[in-house]
Amino acid sequence: MNGNPASSRKLAEVCGSFLKLGLISFGGPVAHLSYLRAEFVKKRRWLDDVAYGDLVALCQFLPGPASSQVVFALGMRRAGLAGAISASFFFTLPSALIMIAFGYGVAAAGDLQGAGWLHGLKLAAVAVVAQAVWGMGRNLCPDRNRVSICLMSAALLLAFPGALFQIGVIAAGAAAGWCLYHRTIQAPVQAEKAGFRTHLAAASALIVFLLFLAATPIVATATGLKSVAVFDSFYRAGSLVFGGGHVVLPLLRAEVVPHGWVTDDQFLAGYGAAQAIPGPLFTFSGFLGSVMTAGSAAWIWGVWCLFATFLPAWLLVGGVLPFWDRLRSKAWTQAALRGANAAVVGVLLAALYSPVITEGVKSPWDVAMALLALGLLEFWKVSSWIVVLLMAAAGQGILL
Repeated sequence: MNGNPASSRKLAEVCGSFLKLGLISFGGPVAHLSYLRAEFVKKRRWLDDVAYGDLVALCQFLPGPASSQVVFALGMRRAGLAGAISASFFFTLPSALIMIAFGYGVAAAGDLQGAGWLHGLKLAAVAVVAQAVWGMGRNLCPDRNRVSICLMSAALLLAFPGALFQIGVIAAGAAAGWCLYHRTIQAPVQAEKAGFRTHLAAASALIVFLLFLAATPIVATATGLKSVAVFDSFYRAGSLVFGGGHVVLPLLRAEVVPHGWVTDDQFLAGYGAAQAIPGPLFTFSGFLGSVMTAGSAAWIWGVWCLFATFLPAWLLVGGVLPFWDRLRSKAWTQAALRGANAAVVGVLLAALYSPVITEGVKSPWDVAMALLALGLLEFWKVSSWIVVLLMAAAGQGILL
């Protein structure tokens, strides 16, 4: 980056760390947030739990894949726009390659839902998420008021599940935080220094996001080009989904199956594979693109669909983050964020039960294995990727 050795080292660090996470981050978006916290809050100390909670709260409010948006934001904080793009690219690359290859038929492996190693990965996700909930809870819920916000948020989400309700409890947590703490905040955090050019670029990103959302359906209808119609469908799905990767699946099915681009059998096969691999579930769009067109150039369609699905998240985070940094430096915002962050812990606590525990733990033996994995992570400080591999092997019966 302009010959600056320090900047080059930071960019190289971003590439290596996110590639590693892209290879081992099994378990879906909630587990991804846990892996990211372990790597960049606890290990590398790029930011503290409060700043990380702020980022998670922001990305939960925005439409799109929350964990991938956090990845983009972390890369931007560490190494600017180049870091953001590199973080997103390397975190997504392993799963994108696997899904596109599966679209070609290379990775066809039957019914992945019944695979023992996949069950082991779900148990590893239980331990990873439980560790994150405990660690974030200790830092973000240090008093009775915030513990109460956390528990109320979790209880409400378990009683009334849904992406929009999730946003509602975070907003309610922010309101409660303002009511409880706005008179006691003494030293607001320092705002990140961002000049006019940065804010202009951020505003431009938001304008581009809206222009694409409004213009691509018109262009697709006017031109009749399949490439534009496909971009419109996947961009719209990535723009309008709240609640993470699983929520985008019915939206994508409504776009690709009725058009005849993908059959229902193909769609369900790709869905099974997407749950068995590391990285963001949104890379399912790469599979869909690669099965749309036969031949050696099918991978181009896979990359095209991936780009269309992830582009809204990049534009939104890149556009909002500089303004968010300035906003979160205000005392009243910090008061609201205390409540919002406690609610985020509640969101993760609810997700730990459903779907992480409900889908992963089926027997007393599963409970024992999940507790063992949690002990390895929390007390023996074993690296998360080693625990993931051990649980996959245990699930397959290699160790048992």
